[in-house]
Amino acid sequence: MPKIRMLAMIVMAALVAGGCSTMQDAVREHDEGGGTSATYAVSMDQAWKISKAVFRWEGCDAIEEHRDDGYMLTSSGQNMVSWGAVMGAWLTPVGNGATEVTVVTKRRLSMNVATTLTEGTFHKRFREAIEIVKSGEPLPAASP
Repeated sequence: MPKIRMLAMIVMAALVAGGCSTMQDAVREHDEGGGTSATYAVSMDQAWKISKAVFRWEGCDAIEEHRDDGYMLTSSGQNMVSWGAVMGAWLTPVGNGATEVTVVTKRRLSMNVATTLTEGTFHKRFREAIEIVKSGEPLPAASP
């Protein structure tokens, strides 16, 4: 039994040491051209509020806002299927009341199969939020 316990500790240490992503990794990936982008017919202010709402709806932790630089960062903790993720949204006004939104999500552990929020899910939820805003309703605090 002690050999199994020792092997388990070694494997766990290797997993943790071998690939814990931080919010800085999300920034680096964006700076290197990573992430998934889409342009939406919403103002910068609307896109900012919608991005924060989407992160909250998806159960993210505190949101670190860098409004002057046009981006926000957040993370999510572990759950039954994931060790969590780090993520960020970058917003760029592109004229005519439109905003380009680029989102980067990274698994906390690179070997993790699942993540708490994917880039595709972020954009899907962003489009859902636009429909709420366009209908004249306020964005709900909890996921609709």
